[in-house]
Parts: sequence; C-alpha cells; structure tokens
Amino acid sequence: MDVTVGEVIDLPVVQRGSPEVLSACRWGDPIRWLHVGEVADLSSLLQGGELVLTTGVGLGRAPRRYLQGLADAGALGVVVELGTALTELPDAVTDLARQLDLALVALHRQVRFVDVTEAVHRRIVAEQYEEVAFDRRVHEAFTELSMKRASVAGIVDAAARILELPVVLEDLAHQAIAVSASGAETATLLDDWELRSRRAPTGAGGAEHWVLTPVGPRGEEWGRLIVPTAADNRARVLMVLERASAAPALNRMIERSRSGLHQQAQSGLIDDVVQGRISDEREAAARAHALGLRKATRYFPVVVRVERSGAATDPVAVQRRNVVLLDAVAHTVNAAGHTGLFSSRRDGEIAALLAVTAGRTGADKALADIGERLRHDLRRVAGVTRSVCAVAAAEAEITEAIRGLAEAGHVAEVALAMPDSPRRYFRASDVRLRGLMTLLRDDPRVQRFAETELKPLLDRGVPADVEILREYLSLAGNKAALAQRLHISRPALYKRLATIAETLGVDLDDAESMTSLAVALMVFDARRRIEPASLPDN
Repeated sequence: MDVTVGEVIDLPVVQRGSPEVLSACRWGDPIRWLHVGEVADLSSLLQGGELVLTTGVGLGRAPRRYLQGLADAGALGVVVELGTALTELPDAVTDLARQLDLALVALHRQVRFVDVTEAVHRRIVAEQYEEVAFDRRVHEAFTELSMKRASVAGIVDAAARILELPVVLEDLAHQAIAVSASGAETATLLDDWELRSRRAPTGAGGAEHWVLTPVGPRGEEWGRLIVPTAADNRARVLMVLERASAAPALNRMIERSRSGLHQQAQSGLIDDVVQGRISDEREAAARAHALGLRKATRYFPVVVRVERSGAATDPVAVQRRNVVLLDAVAHTVNAAGHTGLFSSRRDGEIAALLAVTAGRTGADKALADIGERLRHDLRRVAGVTRSVCAVAAAEAEITEAIRGLAEAGHVAEVALAMPDSPRRYFRASDVRLRGLMTLLRDDPRVQRFAETELKPLLDRGVPADVEILREYLSLAGNKAALAQRLHISRPALYKRLATIAETLGVDLDDAESMTSLAVALMVFDARRRIEPASLPDN
C-alpha cells in the first residue's frame, strides 16, 4: 500500500514533534518522496508528489512565492518545524495553503529530520520492493503454468491462490466454466450467477465491487476472469487477472476449442463428484447450474453408447471422433428443449446428467422422445452404425444422480451387446439376467457352459429346434400356449419337444434344466446377436 500524507504525520517520529494540522488538503494522497529544503524556490528541485520538510527559512522570507512554487511543482504539502526560523505561522499562510490545495502541518517541538526521512523512505522503498517482488512471483507462477501446459482450472486456481480471493472464469453466456473457492463459499458465490454477472459491467445489484478482465485476443474475447468480491488493492487484483488471462497455456486452449472449454468444465464436475473430490450437494448444484443445467426436482443419469464401422488406432483420431459424438448428443438434447451436463467417458460412450422438461406428457414420454431423436441424429455421425440410450433411476440430488451414471453405463453396455431392438431407451429392468450374461459372454468359463448345454442340439444342425426351445423356455414350459403361438398341433409339438429333450439328454419339465438352458441360450444369443428365425408352420 502507498504511504499517504496522513500516515506520515501519524508516524511516531513525527508525533514527537507535537504536530498541528493547519491544512488537511491532500491528506489521503500517496507521497512519492519526502524532501528536505530551505530555499525560497523549490520548484526546480521537485518532480511532483513530494512532502516537504523544512524549518521555515524560505517560507518566512516569501510565503506566497514559497507555497506557490510548491503547488506549481506538484508537491502535496509542507511540514514546518517552528522555533528556528519561524516561531509561528500567520493565518494568512494557512489560508494560502488551503487555497493552493496544499497540506500544512506545524511541528511545535524539534525533531531530527534525518529520522523522519529515514522512517518515511524505508516505508516507501519497502512498499515498492514488495510490489516488485509480488510482480515477480506472479510472473514466475504463470510462466511455470504455461511451461507445464496447465489446464484452465489450474490457471484459475493459481490466480485465486495468489490473491487469496475467489476467482471465476465465465464464457460469453455468463456461465461459470471454472471456479476456485472454498466448498462452502462456492455455493453462495455461484447462486444466481448469470443474472449477477450480467449486472457486473453496470455496477448494479452490488456488483460494483467486482474486479474483472476480458479473456481472449482483442476483438475475439470469449469470456471474463472475475474476482466477485470486494478487494482492498484493486490494481494488484487486476494485474493478476490480466496475467492469468494472457497465460499462453490458456490461449492455446482458446484457440483449440472455445466450446471445448465449456465441455471440459462439465466433464470435470462429473469427474469431481465420481472421484469424491466434491461431496457437498450445494457446491455441486451451484457449479452445475452455473454451467447451464436447469434447476429441476429430479435429474436423470443417461449414458449413450454407439457402435462404429471400422476401428481407429490413432489416439488423436479417437479423441476427435468422441468430441464429435459428444457435440452431437449435447446438441440433440438441447434442441429438444432440455439441459444437461455432458462428458465423454470412453471411446463411443457419452454420459449425461439431464434436467428433463417433461410438460404434460411426463418424463417417460420425454425420455422416449430423447431416445428416438438420438437414434435418428447419431446415424448421421460419421462411422456410427448403431446407438443405444440407457437411463438410470432419477434422483433429487445432483451428486446422487451423477453417481447413478455407473448404473446407466452398465445398462448401455448390455443393451449395445444385445440384439438390436426398437426400444428407444433402456432401463436396468430391461436387461436383468440377459444383461449379466451379455457382460460375461466373453468369459471362457461361461462360453464352455453354454457350449456344453447346447452342443448336441447345435451339432444336430436343425435351427428350428433351437427356436422352438427358446420359445418354450420363454413361456416357462407352457406347451398349450407354445402350440398356439407356433400354430402347430399339440401332438406334433410334443414329438418335437421329445426329440429336443432326447438330443440334449435332459428333462425339459425340470425347473433346473429349464433355467440352465435359458441361461445358455442367453450367452449363445449374446455372442451371435441372432434374431429369431422363422418357425415352421407345423
């Protein structure tokens, strides 16, 4: 902080001189230097911003000329030690000092001028040195971050750490991309962020205390770095924000993908909750809403998985096509009137936390519409041959809904491994045991079990018998219902079932045998993804 005229007079070394303030003009102005002088005209010796210390020799000889010279040179005022050259200061001198906007202080006791100048100059130099040292620390911190190619969040964290104040990075839509603040403070800080941020440039709504700087090349600004609280040293805060916004690492990210920063922030929030770095619901909700997720009574964990033609081995190509897939999913959801947080979890899989606009049709209809739109839109993404949408149980809390993405991911993996289905979205109840068998289909032990159970029937080479067995098991052994479904007579059906039982060497009416065969067929179907063949008419 700068040393002001008033702070100089308050110093103990000056107070020993029993100072009397005759003119308090310029009292809060910072002084550049303390100058001792006795000549009648000091104007040629001053540069502006000085406080003059004198015994009054020049002032006593020609007070108007002396004070006018100080004012013309830009001095802030004069401290006069009475007793040597002057015993008192006439009222006219005081009036003149006030007219010229100069501070005027009389010392009624003798003090050592060298002690005063040493004390003042030590403080001035110390303040200047501290500013230089602080500037160097800031420069070194952001240079190191640039060398390490730090993330946007890392740069924001560094700025907050240096300033010991919260820092927010937002985009042009006033959505908070990155936030660095304590957990409890984050929720309060981001409450109704968009509206408060929009008021910030005009100073409305208490935002006059904010310190902010644009981010991005001149004419291509894409966001702002903000300290959304009152700051004691606004100049220092602004300097740090400007250094942070100019960090080369941040600029590289800007050039790479403007929209990618927003998606990285959404993905980062999901990862923070999944990894346990954020467990407080208020903080998670505040960050989610600041990233564009609409407030809702329930949030749906959704995972979309796709199959692609051909395999990409280049990591850059894989990342690029997953970015395209994420953009497509986010665009489809937003175009349908819903909001969400989106994250690319692995190749071909997109996780999303949705706030669904249900309306009068209800959430199920809205989810079905989303699933149908995704099925249609993702067909147009290069290389995508098939897609599935899986939904886990809705939750009232965002943190719990994000944790539900694990269940949705499992359901999506199973659904994609199952035969293609017209179902627009899948839940856990849609996969059940078949889902487990689908996940385990590549386990050699499971394959061996299925092969042992079905081998005699498969080796016989009559596909229709396999279909009859599948239908029989799906009807829990109800032969009358099976005959009606297959449109064949009961005697003919009994004969076919007896042949199948004899081939397999099992009792088809035994519950355990039926269960084993049903599981084996699930594994068989999962590995081949076969569709039921047409059955014979008799």
